[in-house]
Amino acid sequence: MNARFTVRFLLAVLLGWCLGGSPSVSLGASRLLAGAARREITPKDAVPMWGYGARHDALSQGTLDPLYATALVLQVDQVKLAIVGLDLGRSPSESTLERIRAKILERGGIAHAMIAGSHTHHGPVLELTDADGKGRGRFDAALRYYAELEDAIVDAILEANRALVPARFAAGGKLLDGFNRNRHARREPKPVDRFLGVMKFEDEQTGATIASLVNFTGHPTNLPAQTLLFSADYVGVVRAYIESELGGTAVFMQGASGDISVDRGNRGDHVDFGKALGREVVALARSLTAQSVSRAGLKVREERFQFRSRIDLKNPLLFTAYSIAFFPELVRNFADEYQDGIRPRLTVALLNEQIAIVGASGEFFCQHATRLRERARVEQLFFFGYCNGYHQYFPTIEAASEGGYGADQQVAPVEVGAGEALMNAALIWLFQMQGKL
Repeated sequence: MNARFTVRFLLAVLLGWCLGGSPSVSLGASRLLAGAARREITPKDAVPMWGYGARHDALSQGTLDPLYATALVLQVDQVKLAIVGLDLGRSPSESTLERIRAKILERGGIAHAMIAGSHTHHGPVLELTDADGKGRGRFDAALRYYAELEDAIVDAILEANRALVPARFAAGGKLLDGFNRNRHARREPKPVDRFLGVMKFEDEQTGATIASLVNFTGHPTNLPAQTLLFSADYVGVVRAYIESELGGTAVFMQGASGDISVDRGNRGDHVDFGKALGREVVALARSLTAQSVSRAGLKVREERFQFRSRIDLKNPLLFTAYSIAFFPELVRNFADEYQDGIRPRLTVALLNEQIAIVGASGEFFCQHATRLRERARVEQLFFFGYCNGYHQYFPTIEAASEGGYGADQQVAPVEVGAGEALMNAALIWLFQMQGKL
C-alpha cells in the first residue's frame, strides 16, 4: 500500500466517522447508496387546516388517515441528497427548513435536501409563527406541532441515512391517459402532464426493494372542504398499494400540478383512484430492471431567486380583503414572506448523468415541467412541485394572459414570466452538470 493510497484511505475513514458512520465506499469506482425511512406527522391537537380559503381558521376535527414524512437518502462518494415526500399541502416554512437542513448536515453529513409536500388539502396550516398577531396565543397548538414536525422529518432523514446500502437502480416513465386533467385552460387542446415516473432502488446484495419513488401530477383534492379531518388523500393509498406489492418504502413526489386535477372518471373515491394509480406504478416498476451502477454520479445545485410581487400586502385595503378571504394571522405571515418580493428556491440534481430531478417551491403549471422535459435531453426528468418552500402559483405566460384562478395576481403574486425564468435556469444547470455548457 503506497503512501498516497494510505492517506486517502485514512481520510475516507475519518470522514466517514465524522458524518455519522455511513457505510464505507470503495475508493475506486463510485457507488450509489440508498436508504429509506418514514415517520408519522399527523397533528395530535386541533389546528387550522390548509388548502381551502373558505375554511378560514376552522380547526381540525380528527384524522381520516395518518399523515407521514417519507425520506429517501442517496449517496455517491461524499455527496448526499435527501428526498422527502410529505403528506402536507406544502413543504415547511423557511425557518423550519433551515433548521432541518442544519441538523441533517451536522448529524448526517447531508448537504442537500428536496423536501416537498404532496399538496393534500387535508393537512395542517404551516405558515403561522410564534409572534403576536401571527399565531402566538391563539394557535399555540399549531406552533407546538411545527416543532414536532421538524423533529419527525429530521428523524426520518437520519434513519434513512443510517440505512444506506449499495443499491441497484432503474428509472423509467410512461404516459397515462385518463388519470388527470387541466382545470384552468380555456383553449383546446388543454395541456396536461401525463408523465408517470418511477425510480426503483434495490439492495445490491439481497435484491430486496429499498424504495420506489413515484412522480405523478394531480391535485389531491378528492375530499370535500367541509371534511375537517386529516388525510393524505389518494397519495397514501398509492404508497400503501405499492409497498404491499413491491415491498420497501414508497415515496410519492407531486409534480407541476398548479393547473392539474386528478380525473377519477369511473374509479369511485380517492381510495379507488389511489389503487388504480398504484397498479400503474407497480406495472411500470416491474417492467424496469434495476442494475448496479459501476460509475455512479450525483450533482446538486440550488439557488434562491428574487422576483417582483404583483400584490402589496402593506396596502391596508388589500390586507383587509385577504384577511377576510383567509384569516388575519395567516395573512400577516404572508406579508412577512413577500416583503422583499417573491423568493422561490430552485433545486436541481443530476443522477448518473442522465436522470434529472428538478424541484421548485410553488404550484407550477404543468407546461413548465413538460417543456423542460422536452428540452433537457436526458433519459428521464422528474419534476417536484411544492419543494423546499411555497410561493403560490407559477402560471405560464400564456396562462397568465388567460387569467382565472391560479393565474391571477391574487393567488399568483409572482411577476409574469418567473416560471419560465426558473425553468431556463434549470435547463442551463443540467447542461452545465453534463459538461455541455
